[in-house]
Amino acid sequence: MVSQPTRYLLRGADAVIVDDGTGQTVLRHVDLLTEGPTILAIGPNLSATEEAAGAEVIDASGWFVYPGLINTHHHFFQTFVRNRADLDWTKLSVIEWLDRIYPVFSRLNEDCFYHSSLTAMAELIKHGCTTAFDHQYCFPRHAGKRLIDRQFEAADLLGMRFHAGRGGNTLPKSEGSTIPDEMLETTDEFIADCARVIDTYHDAAPFSMRQVVVAPCQPVNCYRETFVESVALARDRGVMMHTHVGEGESPVIAARHGMRTVDYCAELGFAGPDAFYAHGWELSHAELARMAADGTGLSHCPEPVYLVGAEVTDIPAMAALNLRIGLGCDGAASNDNSNLMHCIHSGYMLQCLVAATRSHPVPEPAAFLAYATTGGASLLGRADIGRLAPGLAADLFAIDTRRMDYVGTRHDPLSLLAKVGVGMATDMTMINGRIVWKKGEFPGLDEAKLAAEAEAALATVQF
Repeated sequence: MVSQPTRYLLRGADAVIVDDGTGQTVLRHVDLLTEGPTILAIGPNLSATEEAAGAEVIDASGWFVYPGLINTHHHFFQTFVRNRADLDWTKLSVIEWLDRIYPVFSRLNEDCFYHSSLTAMAELIKHGCTTAFDHQYCFPRHAGKRLIDRQFEAADLLGMRFHAGRGGNTLPKSEGSTIPDEMLETTDEFIADCARVIDTYHDAAPFSMRQVVVAPCQPVNCYRETFVESVALARDRGVMMHTHVGEGESPVIAARHGMRTVDYCAELGFAGPDAFYAHGWELSHAELARMAADGTGLSHCPEPVYLVGAEVTDIPAMAALNLRIGLGCDGAASNDNSNLMHCIHSGYMLQCLVAATRSHPVPEPAAFLAYATTGGASLLGRADIGRLAPGLAADLFAIDTRRMDYVGTRHDPLSLLAKVGVGMATDMTMINGRIVWKKGEFPGLDEAKLAAEAEAALATVQF
């Protein structure tokens, strides 16, 4: 990335969504000052202060400035299977669908993992995402073990704050999994590479741009020992844990282990404040209550719910239990975009669709913004991101609302993303105090060249 100033003054923003730790509120007609990775101050007339001396001034007239969004579940490698009508899972169970798509995934090579990660992260950034967690569980033997390394390389190029979920699958298809042999690893292989990636990349310091999560793919495709060893490693190294839970696999786990997935994971220790699951649409109230009591969080991915067509994740019940909730895009095999801002809108609208059938009311629209910011920070175990306040990371995005799209909406910035939705790229995205997207460009990068290289990598794989 090109060299940039270390201090910025966003002057005269129409609205800045701030949070001192007690909840998001709106400040009108204020400035926001950053230095290096940090927010220095938010308030009126900062340009007259000594702190702002020498800062590059950015005219924020008409802008709504939001905390950067935090994506808590994705599969970047699936970006190369977008817009494939032949992979329609609406006529299949989740397990049948996995049987269909995993052979496709097993053909990807190392360059595909790099370029698909670049593609997904670029789209995320354009739509206000500043921290991305990716669940990379696909390790075809021919692609080698350096796939997480290549993802960090892609994140560095774009300036993305990246949490890498080192996933894996260990149970053979002959023993009931959905995994082709080409994608299988042993538990020892998986744990050893998790340890390598943690030792090489994990940074627990404030404003860290690189963290690692131990993330076995899902209980239905792994041996019991894989989860036991994952817990031991994660707790020894002080990193988070993640897996898929409650997306149609519970009957299989019950038949195999005599209990449904939430209880199975809890019995193995794969639960608690250092663990979060993805999906959870089929979970009972008792299972949600157990997760809340244990402190286990959940990444809600609204877009795949459309494809399942059976159950809408009970976000109101989760909220009533004070269960920690974040939002995720999920992979392109079940969501053909990497747009977390769209997930805020679709997540809210899905809950409205089934509101009459729920025991608890739909959370306020602003809550869905919170799920994608402070909620995501909580799932990832971070106290330095997810809020705009002095001393926290300068992760933010801005929308110029002086457009016809926003007439009649500007009175309520907190509800805008959930109620109305934002159908275009941001006017600016900043990560760790660096402008990574502005005025339709990635500063210092040639987007057309990146897209052409990605298409060339895709062309090397036969689907």
